[in-house]
This record gives sequence, structure tokens and C-alpha cells, in this order.
Amino acid sequence: MSSTDARPGETKKGGPTPDDPQAQAAARSAERDAISEALESRLMAIEAAARFHHVELDRDELRYPKGSTPSPASLVEWVRDGGLWCRAVRMRFGQLLKVEVASPVILLLRDGSAAILTTVDPARNIVWLKDPRAPSGDPPVAVDELRLSQVWSGETMLLRAIRELTDENAPFSFLWVWGLVRQEGRLLRDIVYGSVALAVLALVPPIMVMTVLDRVLTYKSLSTLSLISLFVVLATLYETMLGHARRKITYIIGARVDAKITLHVFKRMLRLPLDFFERQQAGVITYNIAQVNKIREFMTGKMMTTVLDFITLIVIVPVIFFIQPTLAWLTMACAGLIAVIIVLFIGPVNRAIGRWTQAETQKSSVLVETLHGIRTVKSLAMEPQQRENWDRRTATSVQLRLEASDLSNWPQTLITPLEGFMTRGVVLVGAALAIMDPASVNPGLIIAYMMISGRVASPLANLAKAMDDLQEVRIAVGFVQSVVNQAPESVNPAAGLRPRFEGNIEYNKVNYSYPGTKTRALDGVSFEVPAGTMLGLVGKSGSGKSTITRLLQGITRDYEGFVKLDGNDLREINLGHMRRAFGVVLQENFLFRGTIRENIIAGRPGMTLTDAVRAARLAGAEEFIERMPNGYETWIEEGSPNLSGGQRQRLAIARSVIHDPRLLILDEATSALDPESEALVNANLTRLGKGRTMVIVSHRLTSLTECDQILVLDKGKVVDMAPHLVLVERCSVYRQLWLQQNRHLEGGGVRASGPAPVLAQGD
Repeated sequence: MSSTDARPGETKKGGPTPDDPQAQAAARSAERDAISEALESRLMAIEAAARFHHVELDRDELRYPKGSTPSPASLVEWVRDGGLWCRAVRMRFGQLLKVEVASPVILLLRDGSAAILTTVDPARNIVWLKDPRAPSGDPPVAVDELRLSQVWSGETMLLRAIRELTDENAPFSFLWVWGLVRQEGRLLRDIVYGSVALAVLALVPPIMVMTVLDRVLTYKSLSTLSLISLFVVLATLYETMLGHARRKITYIIGARVDAKITLHVFKRMLRLPLDFFERQQAGVITYNIAQVNKIREFMTGKMMTTVLDFITLIVIVPVIFFIQPTLAWLTMACAGLIAVIIVLFIGPVNRAIGRWTQAETQKSSVLVETLHGIRTVKSLAMEPQQRENWDRRTATSVQLRLEASDLSNWPQTLITPLEGFMTRGVVLVGAALAIMDPASVNPGLIIAYMMISGRVASPLANLAKAMDDLQEVRIAVGFVQSVVNQAPESVNPAAGLRPRFEGNIEYNKVNYSYPGTKTRALDGVSFEVPAGTMLGLVGKSGSGKSTITRLLQGITRDYEGFVKLDGNDLREINLGHMRRAFGVVLQENFLFRGTIRENIIAGRPGMTLTDAVRAARLAGAEEFIERMPNGYETWIEEGSPNLSGGQRQRLAIARSVIHDPRLLILDEATSALDPESEALVNANLTRLGKGRTMVIVSHRLTSLTECDQILVLDKGKVVDMAPHLVLVERCSVYRQLWLQQNRHLEGGGVRASGPAPVLAQGD
């Protein structure tokens, strides 16, 4: 057979053809392996550098789109969340030689891997690199510029310990926001240069008018007029381009500062403890956070304009004194009176605005509360009461707003005639001076001064108004501070132990009281259950069942005694690491807008549809999901109106077990289920609890009969702990609860029936 008669799938030399499916699959597999190996190298390099600073990074905290490699920005965020300072930069080889390698520097290579820079030798023009995958005993490798340029594009990550109070951890304040603006120093410098140039160009029209009146018309010089016209055209073009560039830079600064403020406030809000949100009204928090927009608009809008106007004044004020000192002193006297008026009204206006803002907060609270409880409002026909409450709040807000507006209107009313005199009155004074001393004042000078003084009046008025706006912004800063400056749940989110959990739980003489109460929710609670135990918590309302689970989740750490997980004090464990290892299902669970699949895998990057199906099957949710119009891609709107309470609860259970947690907490998780759904979930409890510790809080004792241990609580104290049958025999509190719920199973517990109902019969 000739070479042209090769078998399908072979080349002329006998190898596989490029379109061979097996060869393509093998190539794709090899490519995936190479990407995976390169990514592992990059992550190992970053972890080694962090370990140098005594920080252990958690890969579960690294967020990046599935099926791709993490970007440098994602890696930087990962390191910063770990508690280190980090920055991604692009460097040249010459800059690399100047780096003081006091700690590992990571070079991100083109193939997705990384190398650790250990030493530089500028004299020999080489650097020493170490492969993070190499054994610890292997020495670094010397690399010159030519070899490094073939694999490195310049992307570098710098890491070090945090040495000072960073912007991220600094308390929110007006000065903090101003610090963000100052970080744009290079752009601000360009704006200042442009503003000075524009202020100088603003003098062109008055000088042109003065020259035309005093020179061109007097001497009828067309050549001078032509030269002035050319100069005016050039100045106008330059002023137009310069103004466009200045506005564009201002917009850029505003967008950057806005993004930084928004990200900072939201991140700080997420770090607040849960009990803060439980104590505060959602409407108040929402309104206070919304004041960030007012602060941002002032800092990047009004204040920026005021600063630019001040630069204009610095340029123009000396000019007006040079043109005519007497008129200049009159202008400055008016400006002084304007400033005095503004200062006198600052206090009263500030207090009036504060009262109105407080009324707006209360009004917003009514709106948010009504939206959150709209089902209750509709079901109880509470629309008239809520409308009356809203009307009353609105009337109060409108009245206080009118009072504040009326008070704020007076300064502007008093300022208006002074502004008018600065622009028009100087003409009259100038005319009087021209009559008395024609040699020193001529018509062209008067017209030029009037035009220039107009440039002075507007910035002075804006400066006065900015002082008024500043008071309102200070109030807004106070509202934002009342939220984001609260003590965070953890001072350093990256601090704490990150152990591997097995599920052993121990409470040792735990005492806890909720803020504002003297009665102990937990009083000397002590018990221990080994890993893999299914533990039930029972007791009357207020006995401390949910409090035990709250402490176990780290929602509060302000308690006496010890709570331990696998022998580790709960307060020493990293909160994020611990909560990611837990699964929690509450009585009322929130579902996000999105598909069923997205809700099940929420917060678990890397999980697939297969994982979602497995979790749904484990939670008993698979059967109703498959009946949905689009299955796992069925869209859930806000409030999940297309799902029943039982369906929402089963989705929440699926969401909690998708990552196979070592400890699962069910806090009244079956209370919203119908009997059929509850029986289905209870039947799956054994499967749910296999290989993990389960803590189940339930008022329905029938759902706890299969638990390994049941902890009985009464008034915050432990009464007994044993399996169901043992507790029925020896624990009076448990036996009483059991009989109350299952009296219908006893022979004599049937209530005597009343008369049989009779249908009314018509005549």
C-alpha cells in the first residue's frame, strides 16, 4: 500500500491525523493538565510568600470565574483578605534589580505559573529565582535578563505585613474621604495647572474690550483690531480644549473616588455583627448608607468646583487691584459681608437640616418596613394604618423641610443685592470716579473691570454656598459613621486558627445574656458530643435552644466560659473559615433572585449542576424541582413567590449540604414544612447526618426521635441529655413535652365530641 493509501486517522508517516477525535481529546486533556499545574505553581508561590509573614491563606477564599485562571487582581484581593498588604505591578528587569528583597517577591510568568524572587545581583545583572514546586532544599537558579524576558512579561506581586492603619481599616470620616481624593494627586495637579491657565485666559475678554474701546476705536487702527481678533480666536480654541480636558479629568477623579467609597462602605457593612442588624431598623440603615451619595457628590462635585473657583480668585484678585484699587476694595468689602452672612446662618441652618434629616430617616424606615412585611400588611388588611403612619411621617418631613428651606433662603436673599452691586454697582462708582478724575479712569477700564469683577462675584458666591453645603455633608458623614464605624465582627478578618474540622462540640460552663437584659439566656451550660453525633435541642420557648446555635456559629463571642470545636476555643478560630465549613438552615431562609441552581450553589464557587442535583436529592427537593417548567434553571423572583414554604425550606437545606459540611445546624428547619414534606426531610435526616455532626433545634419532638442524643433545656440550663427512650423514662420536662405533643396517641387523651353540626333547612 502506498503512502497515499494511509488508513483513516493516520498520517503518511503512520501517526494520528490532526482531526483524530482521540488525539484531540488527548491534546485537550494535556492542555488542562498543564493549566492546572501552572495554576498550582502560582498558588503555591503566593502561599509560600504569605507563610513567610506567618499567614496561612485559605484557597476557599480565592474567587475567580470557573473554568479560567485567577487574574492578578483576584490574587491580590485573596492576599489582602488574608491580612497582608499586597499590590500587583508591572516591572522592567532594571527595576527588578533595584528591589530590596526583604521578603519573597512573586513573578507571574506567561504560562500561568510563578517564580519566587529570592536575591538580586545588580553587579552581574542577574536575579535568583526559585520554583515553588521544587523541594525546599533545592537552591535558587540564576537567571539573566534575556532568559527571563522569554517567560516573564513584567507582572509582579509584592507582599508584606501591614505596618500601619490602612485606608481599608481606617474609620470613616470626612478626612478619610478627602484622603481618597488626595490619592489622585497627579490628576489633581493637572487640574490645578489647567485651572490656572483658564483663569489667565479669563482675562482675555476684558482686556480685549478695554483695548478695543481705548485704542482701536480712538485711533481707528484696523491692524490692531486684526491682531486682537487673531489672538482672541486662538485663546478661545485653547480655552475650549483646556476646559474639555479639565472636565474629563474631573469626571475620572469622581468615578474613581465614587468606586472606592462605595466598595469600602459595603465591605465594612458586611463585617458588622449580626446583632447590630437585629437591633437597628432596616430603613434607618438603608437611609444612613444612602448618604454616601451626598458625600461623594460634594467631594467630587461642589468642593472640586469651589477649589477651582478659589484658584480663579488667586489669579484675578491681584489683577483687579492693579486695574483700579478703589473699585477692588469695594468688591472685597462686598465679599466680606457675604462671608459674614453665611457664617451667621451656618448654625441655625445646620440644626434645621438635622431635624429634617432625622424625619426623613423615620419616613424611610416606615417604607422599608412596609415593603419587608407587605404580606402581613395585605393579609391583615393593615393598609389604612400603614398609610396613616406614612402620611404622618411625610407631613412631619415636609414641614421640617420647609422650615429648613425657609431658613436657608434668608442668606441667599441677603447676599443677592451684594452680588448685584459687585457686578453692576461698580459701574456707577467707576463712572463717578471717571467724572472726578478722567485721567485715572476711562470707559474701557470701567467695562473691563465690570467683566472681571463678575468673575470674582461668582466664585465668592459659590464659596459661600459651599460652606453651607459643607454643614449638610457633615451631617451625612455622621449618618454613615453610625453604621460603618461600628465595631466589626472581627477586627482582623484574616486572624485566627484554620483547623480541619471533625465535629466534636464542647460547651463548658457557658453563661450568656443578650444586650440590654439581665436574665441569662444560657446559665452554666456544659455538655459535650463527639464528632458524627446527631444532637437534638428541645425545650420551651426561651429555654436557650437557638442561643446555643448562635454561639456555635460565632454570631456573638461575648460570653463567659468556653465553646470548643475539636478541642479548639471557638473564639480563636477564624470566623470565615469556620462558617464555610458549616451548613446552617434557619426557620426563615432567604432565597436570592436567580435560578434554582444558582441559589443552591450560592457562595460555593466551583460547584456544578451535578453537585446541585446531588444536594437537592439529599434534601428531598429533587422531585419538585424536576416538575418546574425549566427545572434547575427556573427563575426565582424576589420573595420567591413561585415557591411554597416547604419548597423554599428544602432548597435551603440543599444549599447548606452542597459542600458536604462537617457540622450541620438545623434551627427549626422543618417548622415551615407541611406534614408530607416534613416526613420526607425527616426520612433523609439519617442520610444528611451520615459522616457529620448535626445539631437540630425543633419544637416537634417526633422529628428528634432518631437523634443519638437529645439535650433538654429549661430557662437557660441543661436539664438532661440522653436518647429519646431514656429521656421519656427519666426526664420529667421532656416527658411532659412529649405527652403534650402526642396526647392523641394515648388511649384516654381524646376529647369528648360536641353536638353534631346541623345544616340549616329552609321552610
